[in-house]
Amino acid sequence: MNENVIEVTDLGKRYRLGGRDHAETLLEHVGQIATYPIRNFRNLVQRKNFTEGEEDDSILWALRDVNFTVKQGDVLGIVGHNGAGKSTLLKILSRITPPTTGEIRIQGRVSSLLEVGTGFHQDLTGRDNVFMNGAVLGLTRREIRDRFDEIVEFSGIRKHIDTPVKFYSSGMKVRLAFSVAAHLDPEILIIDEVLAVGDLAFQQKCLGKMDSVREQGRTILFVSHNMSAVEGLCGRCILMDGGRMAYDGTVSEAIGRYREGSLNMAEASGLAERTDRDGGGRIRFTDVRLNQNGGVYTGESVRLELDYEATVDIPSLQVAIKFSRSYREVVMTLDNRIQGKPLSARAGNNTLVVELPALDLIPDRYLIDLWAGAGSVAEDRIFNATSVVVLEKDIYGSGVLPQANRHGFLVPPACRWETART
Repeated sequence: MNENVIEVTDLGKRYRLGGRDHAETLLEHVGQIATYPIRNFRNLVQRKNFTEGEEDDSILWALRDVNFTVKQGDVLGIVGHNGAGKSTLLKILSRITPPTTGEIRIQGRVSSLLEVGTGFHQDLTGRDNVFMNGAVLGLTRREIRDRFDEIVEFSGIRKHIDTPVKFYSSGMKVRLAFSVAAHLDPEILIIDEVLAVGDLAFQQKCLGKMDSVREQGRTILFVSHNMSAVEGLCGRCILMDGGRMAYDGTVSEAIGRYREGSLNMAEASGLAERTDRDGGGRIRFTDVRLNQNGGVYTGESVRLELDYEATVDIPSLQVAIKFSRSYREVVMTLDNRIQGKPLSARAGNNTLVVELPALDLIPDRYLIDLWAGAGSVAEDRIFNATSVVVLEKDIYGSGVLPQANRHGFLVPPACRWETART
């Protein structure tokens, strides 16, 4: 169990960013069409070839100086913002693309699920693709046949198994792809963020299956923006930032740094531009505003205005607003369904106003996560959408301020204290 099954040494991957000249006249456009094959071949060659020491604005290092090892049976989480290099790293480990510098050493059969429909032939049926994927992994036809019923049963698409994959929805492709990847007994299982495409019930089913794979002593590399899944599944975590490893260690520390970075990004850019979110997409938060000017005093009212876009009418909308000090240290959640306040959304732009009469929290900085859905299906979930600073206030007039390490995080209403005679 202590043997290294993955060794990554000084790994780097660079790309040349392609430019394109736009024709301004009809004659230029015709000329570009005529010379396209030659220009395209030249561009492909240029993007693969680099001169020693060449560095300019047209070159992007997707990965640089990445070093780590993974032991047999480890479950390694990889987190980071979009563009941090996570997917490029997994593509190199899956042998989809070669590294520019450094090397990787892998012992064991690798099964990977990186994108919806990866490894599927669109014109073949689901059944044919199961056998084709198994053959790629080195299994015999008999070995695949022995696992076939279990694969199809887990995927839940039995009646569509003889339909060409090109007619599958994204969710159906993910169901079958994950089932194939997880049931063909790979020594190393690599999973990217694709599970976010499936519904909540299937996501939980997949996480349960990965738990089972972990208990069998197999190695898992798991990339996700779902921090609950990362913490629940992984024993170690790598944080990627700008193509480099920013941290390698405990899951809680990696997630804490990731969330802090997310919050800084949220404050630097608008909520509408955030891409580290998941859900069905029929609802998308675009802005969040609080009535704070440098902070809110303990016990003061808070007004939140949530702007969101809806692609369709949703007659029964659920919105949850979560306050937390750090990852999983949730101190309060506002949920319209729990409070019996029905909401609906109309297609187009909407604004939801939430007024909290008193924010009875101990002074600290609290992160705010947003969730919107229809029933149990998430349509948009975004961590660290914003934050609120709760300032100190002698709310009881006692001259003593409450402290989080002694009094918890909620400030209760003043109680009646009376000594009873006996």
